[in-house]
Amino acid sequence: MENKTTIHDIAKALKIDASTVSRALNNSPRVSQKTKERIMAKANELGYQRNLLASNLRKNVTNTIGVIVPRISRHFFSSVISGIEETAYDAGYNVIICQSLEQLKRERKLVETLLANRVEGVLLSVSMETDEFDHLLHMKNNGTPFLFFDRHCEIEGISSVLIDDFQGGFDATEHLILNGCKNIGHFSGPQELAIYRNRTAGYRKALEKHKIPYRPELVVRSSLMENDGAEGAKTLLSLPYKVDGLFSANDIAAIGAMKYFKNEGVKVPDDIAIVGFSNEPVSGIIDPSLTTMDQPGFQIGQIATKLLLEEISNAPNANPILAKTKILKSSLIERDSSRKCN
Repeated sequence: MENKTTIHDIAKALKIDASTVSRALNNSPRVSQKTKERIMAKANELGYQRNLLASNLRKNVTNTIGVIVPRISRHFFSSVISGIEETAYDAGYNVIICQSLEQLKRERKLVETLLANRVEGVLLSVSMETDEFDHLLHMKNNGTPFLFFDRHCEIEGISSVLIDDFQGGFDATEHLILNGCKNIGHFSGPQELAIYRNRTAGYRKALEKHKIPYRPELVVRSSLMENDGAEGAKTLLSLPYKVDGLFSANDIAAIGAMKYFKNEGVKVPDDIAIVGFSNEPVSGIIDPSLTTMDQPGFQIGQIATKLLLEEISNAPNANPILAKTKILKSSLIERDSSRKCN
C-alpha cells in the first residue's frame, strides 16, 4: 500500500514551511494568491487529498448525519432516503445510512456506532422490536439532536415527521365497506408501535361509522412479512363465516395473502377485496394489481432533514427548539384488488 501524500511532502518539494502549505490549502488570507496557486498546483501534481474528517474533527464538526431505517429494500424507506440525501447534500452535509433489519439489538449498536463516528444528528425510524428506549434516551442526554420519521416512540422533546396512520387506516377500510364488504379482516403489526395502533384504530373507526361490529378474530397481528400474510390468509379462511375484505397494514403481507388465496382458489377481488399500505412498486405490477395507501416518502425525508438541520444549527444555544410533530396525509390508489366485492 503506497503512502499518501501529506502537506509535509508538498512543503519539502517547494522548500517552504508545512504551516504555509496548511494555511494555503485552507484558503487563509495570510498566504498570497501567487503562493496559493503554486501550492495547489504541486498538491494536484503529487495527488494530495485533504483529510476532511481530521480537519472537521479539529473544528469539532463532521457535517455528517446518520440515518437508521428498518429495511433499505422497502420502497417507502428508499424514497425517504432520497429526500434526506438531496436535502442534506444541498446543505453541505454527508449522510451515513444504516438498517436495523427490524432488530432492537442491531438498532442499539447502530446508534452507538453513529455516536462514536461523531455524527451531528440522527434521523430514525424504529424497528418492530423497539419497545425499550435506553439507547434513544442516551442520545438525548448526550445532546445529539435526533428525530423520528414514520415510526416513532413517545419521548418528550423529540420531533417527529409522520403519516396520518389513523386516517389512512380509516380510508382503506371505508373504501372496502363502500365496495360492499361486510366481514373485513385486518393484518396489523406490533402494537408497541404507534403506526400500527393508529392504523388499527382507523380500521375500527370506519367499522363503527358504518355500524359494522368489530370482531377481534378478524385482526391478525404479525411482523407483516410475506409469509405472515400467507399465515394470516389461512387464519381468515378458517373462520366459520366468509371474510369478504382485507385491509393489510403493509403491501408485503397483502401480497403474501393474495398468493395464498390464489393457491386456494379464492378469487381477488370477487371473493375477497384487498387494500394494502405503502404503495410498493410491485403492487402495481402483480395480477390483480393491489389497491394501496400511498405515502409521500420523499417529502417526509425532506421535511425531517430540514427539521434536524435546524436543531443541529441551534444546538450551541441555551434555548432548545421546541419539539414539532409534522403529520402528512396518505392517499388511496385504487387498483384491481378492490374494484368489486360480493
